[in-house]
Amino acid sequence: MINLIPSALQFLSTVLLWNTEPPPTPSLTFRLRHVHATSNDSRTLLNNVPAELAANTLSYALDTRPLTLHKPQSLKRFMSARLQPYSDATLWTEQLSRGPDVEKRETLLTLARMCYDSYYDPTDKNWYDLGPDWNTTFSYGWEPDADGFRGHVFVSSDESTVVVSIKGTSVPWLGGGPTIKKDKLNDNLLFSCCCARVGPTWSTVCGCYDGQNKCRQDCVEQALVEDSLFYPIGMNLYNNISYLYPDAQIWFTGHSLGGSLSTLVAQTFGVPAVAFEAPGDLMASRRLHLPSPPSTQHIVHVYNTGDPIPQGTCTGIGSTCANAGYALESHCHQGKIIKYDTVNKLGWRVNVQNHIITAMIDVLSVESEWEEGREVPPLEDEADDCVDCYQWEYV
Repeated sequence: MINLIPSALQFLSTVLLWNTEPPPTPSLTFRLRHVHATSNDSRTLLNNVPAELAANTLSYALDTRPLTLHKPQSLKRFMSARLQPYSDATLWTEQLSRGPDVEKRETLLTLARMCYDSYYDPTDKNWYDLGPDWNTTFSYGWEPDADGFRGHVFVSSDESTVVVSIKGTSVPWLGGGPTIKKDKLNDNLLFSCCCARVGPTWSTVCGCYDGQNKCRQDCVEQALVEDSLFYPIGMNLYNNISYLYPDAQIWFTGHSLGGSLSTLVAQTFGVPAVAFEAPGDLMASRRLHLPSPPSTQHIVHVYNTGDPIPQGTCTGIGSTCANAGYALESHCHQGKIIKYDTVNKLGWRVNVQNHIITAMIDVLSVESEWEEGREVPPLEDEADDCVDCYQWEYV
């Protein structure tokens, strides 16, 4: 018997060492269940998708991965911590959960299609069908008087997971719509250096400019807490959905403005978020005084190098963004980054046309490895020396 023990251990170690195949990742299937939006008086509106429509929408399949989340012990403590000048490590509780497997091309493609769908009513001919795995039970922001925050809510077939997609900025030359005015206000508040003051002829969105590239910091921060800002509406939406699905995991995704809003809500509640082509969200997070958890690896930004907006280069008086009235000046992101180098690999030119979500969908639809041994580019951290608005002085 004594001689058998080393042999057994040797056999076990050999099996463990040679069995290098990764374990299968659980896959979830989703359909549209709800649409969400806000009315012109900032009420959060949730509508169930009719059963016959939900049955006819495509379903979405997503692979998952283990994920360590840091959640605030309570929303009351989180809000109190926003008023403190220091970080409180006891604010957070660590929780092992599951999130989207962002290293799988199909997972990113499905999330990108959910983002695309957030721009459309489920009855629209442009709607992407996601397959039988995801239920669309309700959407938000699609009522006749809804002129702001909107999108859709997808629920997995076993109701264990809910994915909230948030619409990005609507612009007049790409269909427009009733949300244009508030989208633009949020863009210029969240991502500009100082109230969208690009030049002396600009009408700013807040009165914080103090002359000669100086900006009143307290003034800018106060402007961001107004009810017209979408961030508090996102908090209300999360609370509504967590009430409807108390036992479900909640994930957020969004494109452009919707992507940054997704990450801000994810930081608040400690839930996974995947943002596509989003402007830098780190400056907005700091101005909102959102406490930073021990790790933000549950937040992932996906963008391509042909898009100037997430890189903060669509700036200056003569830029396309400025000519359209947008001051999208931030470029530092929190969390992880998946950067598709479409300029060097695919020969794209840097152009604001590469900002639309269909550009990312086209890249993700190619069924081949992005680089040898990898379906998608590797996860990266934002540069440690990344600084927004270095030419400004905040007083």
